Amino acid sequence: MISFEEALKIVMDSAFETETEVIPFSNSAGRILDEEVISDMEMPPFNRSAVDGFACHRKNLNNEMEIIEVIAAGQVPLKPVDEDQCSKIMTGAIVPDSCDIVIMVENTEVLSSGKIRYFGKGNKINISFKGEDVRSGDVVLQPGIFIKPQDIAVMASVGHTQVRVKKMPAIGIISTGDELVEPPVIPNVSKIRNSNAYQLLAQVSRAGGTGKYFGIAPDIEDVTLEILQKAINESDIVILTGGVSMGDFDFVPSVMEKAGVKILFDQVNVQPGKPTTFGVHSKAVVFGLPGNPVSSFIQFETLVRPLINKMMGHNWKPNEQKLPMGVTFERKSPVRMGWIPVKITENMEVLPVEFHGSAHISALPYADGIFAVSAGTKIVKKGEKVSVRQI
Repeated sequence: MISFEEALKIVMDSAFETETEVIPFSNSAGRILDEEVISDMEMPPFNRSAVDGFACHRKNLNNEMEIIEVIAAGQVPLKPVDEDQCSKIMTGAIVPDSCDIVIMVENTEVLSSGKIRYFGKGNKINISFKGEDVRSGDVVLQPGIFIKPQDIAVMASVGHTQVRVKKMPAIGIISTGDELVEPPVIPNVSKIRNSNAYQLLAQVSRAGGTGKYFGIAPDIEDVTLEILQKAINESDIVILTGGVSMGDFDFVPSVMEKAGVKILFDQVNVQPGKPTTFGVHSKAVVFGLPGNPVSSFIQFETLVRPLINKMMGHNWKPNEQKLPMGVTFERKSPVRMGWIPVKITENMEVLPVEFHGSAHISALPYADGIFAVSAGTKIVKKGEKVSVRQI
């Protein structure tokens, strides 16, 4: 049995990078950028008015000023602004070359003569200068980022309409066990519905991979081997659930070896998820996760999700908050490191959810996150701060 930290290092050291593809920038949200995005122009591309107002000279602010034209956004100024003159200007419009300030409409009054007078205080210039945000040739986005909507806006602003991204890892999902039936089936007394496959497919999608479900493998070794070999040939990562414990029909580790997988660990000192198994094949990496759904959920989040992101060249970090415990929490057994499902109160305190063990999947929808309790620690006291990982 190895520690969780050792298991995570082995998994991450086994990563290989996916290939790349070029896609329209408008479809790139959620993908991993694989190139520098460089600006082809200065931004703003001209001295731009930051407000609706009047473009003029600061030295004339105490004088009455004649309005010589109106400049709308998208129009080019036609007249030079001279002494005691101004141009009425809209937000986003080009500021005439000679002007060094734009005064806000609300700080002016229009006189009966048609001229304006400034009664504001201070000399805020209200001009966004050409190139103050970005210069032509500047790198505006770095490779390895998880592309967000705001990144797409940046690409649009610099005309980067075709973007190179990492291909999404192909993740094969296999559920094992004669006790499983698919969700539409009403299970009889000896059966249960297969929740793991659909949970994992959703987790894969959220993590940035593409999932493919290879079905339920029965408790027949040769059939399981055939399904696993097919999944390995079509996937970058294969995840099996169930069949990794010590029962008479738990032969997933031996099937992995028959399929050519070199097993690197088969037990992790963690709860839930002790029998988690991991190995490498020349074509893919393979996880054998426990069949209990909470175990498979947590092991995916803590071991598989970081790997998916590393394979795409992204150094993913979990979203964690350091928060105080709202109650004293005592574990039944401190032998293994524990992942504890918790909710966060309105007062930003942490409360463990009611949790009956690794088969209690209906507890997770009430949890905002999980936090780790180190092996050997039995009690976490009220007020003690813990790092809650969002799930």
